[in-house]
Amino acid sequence: MRVQSSATSASPIAVTVPRERPGLGTLQAALGVVAFSLTFPATAWGLEGFGPWALVAVRSVLAATIAGCCLFALRIPLPERGHRLGLAVVAAGVVLGFPLLSTLALETSTTAHAAVVVGLLPLTTAICSALRMGTRPSRTFWVAALAGAAAVLAFTVQQSGGALTAADGYLFAALLVCAAGYTEGGRLARVMPGWQVIGWALVLCLPLTVPAAALALSYEPVRLTAHSVAGVLWVAAGSQFLGLVVWYRGMAAVGVPKASQLQLAQPLLTLVWSVLLLGEHLTAAAPLAAAAVLVCIAVTQRSRS
Repeated sequence: MRVQSSATSASPIAVTVPRERPGLGTLQAALGVVAFSLTFPATAWGLEGFGPWALVAVRSVLAATIAGCCLFALRIPLPERGHRLGLAVVAAGVVLGFPLLSTLALETSTTAHAAVVVGLLPLTTAICSALRMGTRPSRTFWVAALAGAAAVLAFTVQQSGGALTAADGYLFAALLVCAAGYTEGGRLARVMPGWQVIGWALVLCLPLTVPAAALALSYEPVRLTAHSVAGVLWVAAGSQFLGLVVWYRGMAAVGVPKASQLQLAQPLLTLVWSVLLLGEHLTAAAPLAAAAVLVCIAVTQRSRS
């Protein structure tokens, strides 16, 4: 094969990842949502044996170990310089920010309450996508997304006795950083495989997470039980790596706004897990709020982007 002229070869080559079929992309994003719906119950299990700081650091190190082994085994080259800032945003939002803030919230909040608050994540992600990538969903999309967000806010205030708690503050901050990480990851997944996006973001955090894990484990007591081990393994392998792999692939295929609205189903799924795995008792408002956001999902998925 002939090499192009120096003038052409000197310019950077834009690499585009082949687009998945929309149906397959929706399925992959939905699998990511299922994986994420188990995050809060698994975190609650992990907190039975680990302190919050140790849990976050250990899960990140374990997930980075899995990702690093995959990158090394497949001899994946280092990401291009132009992608590294975006990977840092993914790392700050998805690898560090959301896990830490949500774990701190779960020390005083039930998983059912936290799950419905996180129902605001689709709206915040859609807004971040519009600001960062210039996406322009339809008016119907925005009306349905805002309706879902309103249902979540009403539930949150009702459950908190008319006032927001410190746990709600942690959760709302987690929404913002996670939405930024999702948006940037969805953008990068269009030019590099989704699993490499989260893989490199995890590896990028190792200089922080390894010493953080060592320090946290030395200060916070650890009590290994079947629940705590299963919890930390799931949030590391399932939520932090495998779930994000299919999630970013799905976002690249169907677009960040539409994929993000599938997460409106996440609160309902987490409510089911919180009952089955944790034995939590739900108030009547929880399933009603979750059902309301499910209706909003159907509308956003049928609306034109």
